[in-house]
Amino acid sequence: MDLQLNGKIMVVTASSRGLGRAIAEKLAEEGARLVLCSREESAVRGVAEDLHRKYGTQATAVQADVGKKEDIDRLTETVRREFGRVDGLVCNAGGPPGGGLLSLSDEQWEKSFQTHLMSVVRLVRGFYPLMKEHGGRIVAVASSSVKVPIPGLLLSNVFRAGVAGLIKTLALELAADGILLNTLCPGRIQTDRLNELDQLKAEREGRSLEEIRREAVRDIPLGRYGKPEEFADMAAYLLSGRNTYITGSTVLVDGGLVKCL
Repeated sequence: MDLQLNGKIMVVTASSRGLGRAIAEKLAEEGARLVLCSREESAVRGVAEDLHRKYGTQATAVQADVGKKEDIDRLTETVRREFGRVDGLVCNAGGPPGGGLLSLSDEQWEKSFQTHLMSVVRLVRGFYPLMKEHGGRIVAVASSSVKVPIPGLLLSNVFRAGVAGLIKTLALELAADGILLNTLCPGRIQTDRLNELDQLKAEREGRSLEEIRREAVRDIPLGRYGKPEEFADMAAYLLSGRNTYITGSTVLVDGGLVKCL
């Protein structure tokens, strides 16, 4: 299926690794022009060069921490100056640390608020002027915890749910401008982040990593962890010209893990 992404300008945050990197690769494969960002300049520059080499697409790398307002301002200004428009935006950020009520500090709460919720507010607000004349697509990457809280991940449970509420509301506010917004939620997708969480759980419970993974897979009807490219395929569709009537939705890519309606 032609996703009608050739030549479209797509911004993907936190795209040097994990799900952001996978989304960037799929968009490059479809011929989109990319603006990528990460806290680590060398890492995101390496991804931009790799995607240009593999697909011939234009890929601009920007050092930016989405948890910092000034970095988002610099990112949006760079895109405005170099392109003057945006067709698609992926609001993505690395997962917050684990912990519960009594172990998390005020500083950790504040940092997660800025990185995982306010970043989406600022990104959508910043790029809206570059979309409003011609419409656009926005995908916010959240977590399956927006449907079912995950034990030990209190920050994610709170702020990812906030993102889903934000995107649902903005889908109503921006519909008249032809901007479609959706929340995309991974289940257990095989990334470095998931590997780290599995390892931490194994150490905390005094069990082997293999045992933790076998147990996790038993809860997934499809019987395996997902692949980053499977998640990226759905993101690319929601960002594409083929998506003309899906907005305000929370979409799960989880192999059937989440059992609620």
